[in-house]
Amino acid sequence: MRKLYHRIIQISGNVITVEAENVTYNELAEVTSTRGTSLAQVIRLDKGRVSLQVFAGSRGVATDSQVRFLGHPMRVSATENLLGRIFSGNGVPRDKGPALKDNLIDIGGPSVNPANRVIPRNMIRTGIPMIDVFNTLVESQKLPIFSVAGEPYNELLARIAMQAEVDCIILGGMGLKYDDFLTLRDTLDEHGALSRSVMFIHTAADPVVECLLVPDMALAVAEHYAVAGQRVLVLLTDMTNFADAMKEIAITMEQIPSNRGYPGDLYSQLASRYEKAVDFEGAGSITILAVTTMPGDDVTHPVPDNTGYITEGQFYLVRGRIEPFGSLSRLKQQVNKDTRDDHRAIMDTMIRLYAEYRESLEKQSMGFRMSQWDEKLLRYGERFEARMMDLSVNIPLEEALDLGWQTLAECFEPAEVGVKTDLVNRFWPKKD
Repeated sequence: MRKLYHRIIQISGNVITVEAENVTYNELAEVTSTRGTSLAQVIRLDKGRVSLQVFAGSRGVATDSQVRFLGHPMRVSATENLLGRIFSGNGVPRDKGPALKDNLIDIGGPSVNPANRVIPRNMIRTGIPMIDVFNTLVESQKLPIFSVAGEPYNELLARIAMQAEVDCIILGGMGLKYDDFLTLRDTLDEHGALSRSVMFIHTAADPVVECLLVPDMALAVAEHYAVAGQRVLVLLTDMTNFADAMKEIAITMEQIPSNRGYPGDLYSQLASRYEKAVDFEGAGSITILAVTTMPGDDVTHPVPDNTGYITEGQFYLVRGRIEPFGSLSRLKQQVNKDTRDDHRAIMDTMIRLYAEYRESLEKQSMGFRMSQWDEKLLRYGERFEARMMDLSVNIPLEEALDLGWQTLAECFEPAEVGVKTDLVNRFWPKKD
């Protein structure tokens, strides 16, 4: 029998403090006040003083309100019935469906023992040329999408969710505008991807503590499916909102701030989520793509800066496109050597020529005389951006590689592109 506590000794914002015994960190409690009953989570233990973040806020909570500890952390149901469902950050259904209470598992557990992991070796096809051709996504990879406010990163995640060749999608939204949530939901539903997805959504109007629960809820479910043999893709937006929620609670708890007011364990908190990415021997895998917005487009901001040390590269979303310079999938060479013989050649050649196109574009803008080679590069660059960088393009990898050869053939002679003769003989489009 769990004890009841009727004396709250401090109320600070949405954090209440009681004196209690035999309580663990992250344990759940029920707080009953004149406004009803709300869940709360233990966020600090200081000898006999226990601080809890009240999910519904502390409005209506008085010093004589009742606190009952539940003896376990937040749990989530791990069943096949989750697919197609939408939940809030604390697991309450948002889709008016029934609450799921079967096969409950704890969230926020440790990452998988490295001895049980295998070396990443399988490609995840997305149908997006800038990913499949130039920065291939690999199973069990952890990659952030660096962006700024206003970029269509939610639309990019929705497109990946619709097109990625995986068994199921777990989408976690943190601090979303309600319109963005509706757009994500309707887009997945319209294209049939919602039936293989589970969504955990925290909106900007929801309690702050629920924002912290979203990644753990998503990753706990992902781990359950991966152990069962499924290839799982976890999409998270936006990890900067997650870090800001940590910062807000740390300020409430009067913790000593670190860089720009963020808590000192920011790196560890981010790493504990990203390190859930894994490929199990003889089972499934977890791959993580997480949006990280950069305030002021500052990559040295603590959140993207710490993220860069944890993850295996990054995608930069600039002006609605994945920028080829700065974007990097460190594991792409694990898989693109096995896709098609010309994959690496096309990848290297097209990016090299696109870099030269950028230089020619700068010369043109400064009024310099343009050579015949510059004119070829300008023609090539326009077609590269339209055919490869436009995120609306949805074609398989093989078609994208063929389109790359076609683009080269339309703008250059075979001897001008610097590709090995045997590859040119095999893949250069034949003129009619």
